[in-house]
Amino acid sequence: MLLEGPREVGKSTLLRQLADHLGGRLLDLDDLATRTAVTRDPATMIDGDGVVLIDEYQDAPVVLDVIKAQLNISSRPGQFISTGSARHESLPRAAQALTGRLQRLPHLPLTQSELTGTRPDLVRQLLDASTHASAVPTSTTSREDYISLVIRGGFPIVLAAASGRARWRWIDAYVRLTLERDVQELSKLRQAHALPLIMEKAAGQSAQILNTSRMAEAASIDAKTARDYLRLLEAVFLLRLVPSWNRTLTTRTYARPKVHMLDTGVSAGLLRLTPEKLGRRDPVAMTEFGHLLESFVVGDLLKEVSWTGEIAGYGHWRTRDDLEVDLVFETEDGGVIGLEVKAAARVAGNDSADSENSSAMPS
Repeated sequence: MLLEGPREVGKSTLLRQLADHLGGRLLDLDDLATRTAVTRDPATMIDGDGVVLIDEYQDAPVVLDVIKAQLNISSRPGQFISTGSARHESLPRAAQALTGRLQRLPHLPLTQSELTGTRPDLVRQLLDASTHASAVPTSTTSREDYISLVIRGGFPIVLAAASGRARWRWIDAYVRLTLERDVQELSKLRQAHALPLIMEKAAGQSAQILNTSRMAEAASIDAKTARDYLRLLEAVFLLRLVPSWNRTLTTRTYARPKVHMLDTGVSAGLLRLTPEKLGRRDPVAMTEFGHLLESFVVGDLLKEVSWTGEIAGYGHWRTRDDLEVDLVFETEDGGVIGLEVKAAARVAGNDSADSENSSAMPS
């Protein structure tokens, strides 16, 4: 089993609790001495009875070969539990090592249901054909409440920060260390100096159609390098690229993904957005809040569907005529749910018209 997600979301804490509960042996590969010993002699370090729990396995991916050899002898499930702060498929050797034998579970920043102690069942209710729209409760959350939720995000340390400046300091250090350590361990970067700027530009494009050329121009690098860097940022859970949902009856739809920061608290921190700035009633602030709110909702719902196992695919849908649906879920039986996020206090007439005229999207 692999628990994968960004650093500082509690993976190591959970692994220690599992080790205590299962009586297993914990190997922390963030510890340099342990990592060195495992790298030099992985078979000896991993061999033994009972459950072996490996924290940050991507720091010594050679362990995957040993695990594979062990599973060739005994395929009994539950022998190994690992955590990783990089997506499994991004590791050079990992893609082939445990194909078909690895159960991957996302471990991401906290959801709103986890923070409030409520049941995460919005998508399940929408999937239930018997659920009438009036049965879904109306939210009493105010605009100011949403601004606060968007800015705080879901990282436990940020939630406990005493002030906005303390939040920014943590976010700056977190992003810098992730870029300097995790990203560069995954790939030898030819123009590493451009990576922070690509990250900043990605935060500024959150909830928008990906424009790699604009990012590349701002960072003075070529578009291919910019695309490679974006994939690396996605690999270490700093951002998410939501693909285009292209089961349409027309070629007028965009094929490019949408960019979403994995955590809106990190995005707001990088852009130095405060509740006062987002609360202004001017076009710039309202646009920024609209983009962050969409990323906030999309992120929370994608975490929810990762638990249900009922969704076959997802994406965004948008035509070149600017008809769009922010998030589309497709079920195993071909059913479709479309969700549109609006920061306005009411749904305008043209928003309803967009929904009515979206005949190119099959239902």
